[in-house]
Amino acid sequence: MTTIAAAIRAALLTADPRAKCFATRDLVRRWRRGALEWRFDVAMPDRPAWPADLDFRAPSQMPRRGKGGGKARLALWHALAHIEFVAIDLALDIVGRFGEEAGREFADDFLSVAADEAMHFALLQRKLRSLGSCYGALPVHDGLWQAAQDTAHDVEARLAVVPMVLEARGLDVTPATLERVRAQGDDNGARILSRILDDEIAHVGFGTKHFARQAESRGIAPNLLWQELVRVNFAGRIQAPFNDSARLAAGLSRDFYAAIAS
Repeated sequence: MTTIAAAIRAALLTADPRAKCFATRDLVRRWRRGALEWRFDVAMPDRPAWPADLDFRAPSQMPRRGKGGGKARLALWHALAHIEFVAIDLALDIVGRFGEEAGREFADDFLSVAADEAMHFALLQRKLRSLGSCYGALPVHDGLWQAAQDTAHDVEARLAVVPMVLEARGLDVTPATLERVRAQGDDNGARILSRILDDEIAHVGFGTKHFARQAESRGIAPNLLWQELVRVNFAGRIQAPFNDSARLAAGLSRDFYAAIAS
């Protein structure tokens, strides 16, 4: 029987986006029906495989999206597709790297996140094709995976930074993007963003739940541990405005982030 770690590693090392989505969905289905052995017998790669022709730029060198028109619209959907593509690997990696110590419920939760991210990417790739483009047509940056590398040493740091900072930021900015897309008359785009927003609340909730369990097992207040880990492991800013209601729905109350917000 294939082990869960081997299946995750194989998906991480699948470069083609469509094939990575299929591999992710397949391993999640196999996990749910008990066809993967609970054993972590192989190491996770330092980096996942991505398409060789992606044009990586430093965040400061990324082209400006602009405020309107077809190019700005295309840049928006391409940026969202890249976020969701990398998010597949982030969810797979957290299970492959930390699942043995964190347990089966942790694996259940984050493998479901991986399946969701694969579905989100597929929706966004379809959206790009409807605009006459595809994923990889525009430059991308490596900031999300850099956060994974910076927290590869510790499950608490990974949970604090990836779901509870980076994904939580998506809860803050997506509603305004959704309203802008809706105002443009793009009902299909609005439906995609609504689905992503609903799912991301659940994803941040998984991160918050497992982080709180880690903190409480050590007898530390979760909000204080989170603040400490973010200060050490996150170089950016925790910046308002916040979507407090969506964050609270994910278990991320203001006593986590208000004290260290810019």
